[in-house]
Amino acid sequence: MKRRLFLTFMIGCLGLLAAACASTPASPAIDLTDLRPLEPVADEGVIPLRIAVAAVLSPQGTLESYQPLLHYMSEQLNRPIELVQRRTYQEVNTLIEQGEVDVAFVCTGAYVAGAREFGMELLAAPQVNGEAVYYSYLIVPASSPVEDLADLRGATFAFTDPMSMTGYYYPSYLVHQLGDEPQTFFGRTFFTYSHDKAISAVAQGVADGAAVDSLVYDAAILQDPDLALQTRIIHRSDPFGIPPVVVNPDTRPQIKAEIQSLLLDLANTPDGLAALQILGFERFVTIQDSDYDTVRRVISSLEVTQTEEIQ
Repeated sequence: MKRRLFLTFMIGCLGLLAAACASTPASPAIDLTDLRPLEPVADEGVIPLRIAVAAVLSPQGTLESYQPLLHYMSEQLNRPIELVQRRTYQEVNTLIEQGEVDVAFVCTGAYVAGAREFGMELLAAPQVNGEAVYYSYLIVPASSPVEDLADLRGATFAFTDPMSMTGYYYPSYLVHQLGDEPQTFFGRTFFTYSHDKAISAVAQGVADGAAVDSLVYDAAILQDPDLALQTRIIHRSDPFGIPPVVVNPDTRPQIKAEIQSLLLDLANTPDGLAALQILGFERFVTIQDSDYDTVRRVISSLEVTQTEEIQ
């Protein structure tokens, strides 16, 4: 059985997981429809553990950022791991629902949808700066005169993914608070299908504004300080439960317990801690479904508004 080792460009040392009118195409060097195994560490014939990572980052950033963690997990489990990527958050949810992957790193909006639709279960969540939360940043070009969302009426706006809490649901919620809809409020919108590409769209002047994952943005400007000179945060949301690690509800209890234990113990070993640091995480912690109630409220308010408009 052949094994391939992914080698690609990295968005940043701290890139994370933590996810339309138009889209930014994936790198032609990466075929996202294939299941690609990491370098084997277990005997031939052992069934690989299939792990999906939602496209919070571009494929390049995801592959490089998560590779050390997946290699560490493979060694600890004595089992090969296949990293599975898809272009959209919905496609990753479908993989989980259909049992085509064993574990997934998903965004918060995707978790709320999966929990409601097929009982997606939480395993753990990363901790950053002592908390298992993150934020939505509304960003604009540094030279822009825009001071708040209302100033972006008629502008070009970059969303990330239709299931992204920070990159779609929350900015849409803010537009609703202004008594409007995204499709009429903005002059033009498009989906980038990753947060790093949304940041680049604003930095390069392709978009007048975007809403992005705070963890990705903070990591990006640490990696490339010029981004802090090219973009500006004009709004920060209240905290949301951080993007979690999840499983299908029918996953065997032994597998759930084994993987959860491994994740929770990562910070206690040098190699595990190194893998966490590349992702910008301090450790993995247990998390409750109720930690995503704020996310649910935002999404529910949008669904109620949309239903009323249809009626």
